[in-house]
Amino acid sequence: MANSQQMANAIRALAMDAVQQANSGHPGAPMGMADMAVALWGRHLKHNPANPLWADRDRFVLSNGHASMLLYAVLHLTGYDLPIEELKNFRQLHSRTAGHPEHGITPGVETTTGPLGQGITNAVGFALAEKLLAKEFNRDGHTVVDHHTYVFLGDGCLMEGISQEALSLAGAWKLNKLIALYDDNGISIDGQVAPWFVDDTPARLRACGWNVIGPVDGHDAEAVQEAIALAKNSTDKPSFIVCKTAIGRGSPNRANTAKAHGEPLGADEITLTRNAIGWSHQPFDIPAEVYADWSARDAGAQAQADWQQRFDAYAAAHPELAAEFTRRMAGDLPKHFAQAAVDLVVGAHTAAQTVASRKASQLALEAFTASLPELLGGSADLTGSNLTNTKSTPALRFDDAGEVMQVEVAVGEQTVHVGGRHINYGVREFGMAAIMNGIALHGGFIPYGGTFLTFSDYSRNAIRMAALMKLRVVHVFTHDSIGLGEDGPTHQSIEHVASLRLIPNLDVWRPADTAETAVAWSVALSNRDKPTVLALSRQNLAYAPKRDLGDISRGAYILAEPQDAGLRKKAQAVIIATGSEVQLALAAQKLLAERKIAVRVVSMPSTTTFDREDVRYKRLVLPEGLPRVAVEMGVTDFWWKYGCAAVVGIDTFGESAPAPVLFKHFGFTPENVADTVQAALRRRK
Repeated sequence: MANSQQMANAIRALAMDAVQQANSGHPGAPMGMADMAVALWGRHLKHNPANPLWADRDRFVLSNGHASMLLYAVLHLTGYDLPIEELKNFRQLHSRTAGHPEHGITPGVETTTGPLGQGITNAVGFALAEKLLAKEFNRDGHTVVDHHTYVFLGDGCLMEGISQEALSLAGAWKLNKLIALYDDNGISIDGQVAPWFVDDTPARLRACGWNVIGPVDGHDAEAVQEAIALAKNSTDKPSFIVCKTAIGRGSPNRANTAKAHGEPLGADEITLTRNAIGWSHQPFDIPAEVYADWSARDAGAQAQADWQQRFDAYAAAHPELAAEFTRRMAGDLPKHFAQAAVDLVVGAHTAAQTVASRKASQLALEAFTASLPELLGGSADLTGSNLTNTKSTPALRFDDAGEVMQVEVAVGEQTVHVGGRHINYGVREFGMAAIMNGIALHGGFIPYGGTFLTFSDYSRNAIRMAALMKLRVVHVFTHDSIGLGEDGPTHQSIEHVASLRLIPNLDVWRPADTAETAVAWSVALSNRDKPTVLALSRQNLAYAPKRDLGDISRGAYILAEPQDAGLRKKAQAVIIATGSEVQLALAAQKLLAERKIAVRVVSMPSTTTFDREDVRYKRLVLPEGLPRVAVEMGVTDFWWKYGCAAVVGIDTFGESAPAPVLFKHFGFTPENVADTVQAALRRRK
């Protein structure tokens, strides 16, 4: 019979030893939550160490990611491909045991955690994805989606404001298969939290529609596992288990103190702790009987085999559904996607509509949501402005029992009943972004969500985490400049596009018309390993005639040569423009042609995409020796890296006034752009 105390002490010992060897880390939380881990991983968690990506596994999120050694320890002990050498290399270069859990680096890590509060919010995304997939794919007698999402979290996660956004939505969505275990130890880096964290946390959770259990003794594995069993019986509420613990449990002099939180215990204290908990083994030495108690290989293999048997029966009864489920969980786009994308772009080019790029985005979404059922959209209370809703994506709603409500949708000549696919996130930009990350990590959906570009600041850290984790999520940011007009500087984006372009592995698109917007969406959906930002206008944008549609996807392309403006001369300069300013560049080109000055206009909807192009293409688009003038309603500093001779931009905050008045006030006129080009040419001479 398993010795739960020794199982927990194995975690404590590995945490102490790894942090001591690295001379860096957080031993206290793993030591405090060790018994909670025994209860969950040893009694309840459905997983297979041999296949960390098994579709119907339970998901585990360590929201308080500084406790990474707890997760690394249980992954090693239960049988994942994480040998003891990796634990010895904790926090070292190129090890699989980084300072905080990293998705894609360590097998069994479901999401990258560290920024507190985002883990619990990711978990809400996991649980929502499970619930929606279950409703969509399960059939009578065939249950192929049926798993839980578990979270460990601490005081820090609950202090972060994003946690309220997540907890509120989880309650509203009645995510009954979401179970959070709260490490209630009352300690943070600065000491006892009571002077600055006095929330009645159980009352807060109940007010958000959660099933609150406890408090229970977090060091009694049996009590914790019974609480988890009780939580699994919930049919209409997520569950929150309050586990009273002592940080640094077992350490005679550091337990219940901030000193246990974020520094090694020290050799002497580790010796005392080993004696106190009855652990006589050398560092990183785990007895065979403890490994045997922890091993999940046989149970995991059996659990997956049982599921595979059920799935095979499901595939026999519902072959099309099974094939669709497999495709979507693999993240593959349908075979018809490439042709649909081409048809969309060509159609936009042929129609040549004058619409705001936010409307162009909705037109693209109408096509893609109709053919890609995995697209799951939403908006942070700005649906009518972001235009992220389509005919194929009715609002997501839940009935009193927590079931996904079905609505009628026309598919061709048929009417079918489907669950909603447009999420009203409420005014929760940060929560929306982190939930989208969880949805993408779970698999089965490609999430997208909208708000105003100026509010991307609220979402930024979650966007960064998506880029770090290489997730396919799409952020629809509208009202992208002073062009939104009278709302004024609080809503007018100035530095936002440039700052988003600085995030590694994030694609940023600022399209100029319907064709560029269609291409941006096509590329975003094709990017399996990076998130995308679409910066879209409120004001209408005229269609820019194009020589060729093929190069738009390369991020920048030659839009107009001097002869297009009626001047048969070689280009003397290049105007680079993005988004709404492309029309400004074309108008300036015509003015310059009247002055007998020949310029090329380059549309650069995605600087991040263009930057990945080869040198030959870059030189083709931006020839060496020609002065370059960039035009964008944003900060100018970004553009100097392209060797610009001048930039027509804005390095102050905006003003409240109608858009045409603002354009003239800030110099976004064809005359000013033409004069700037002419001045650059004079300086060159």
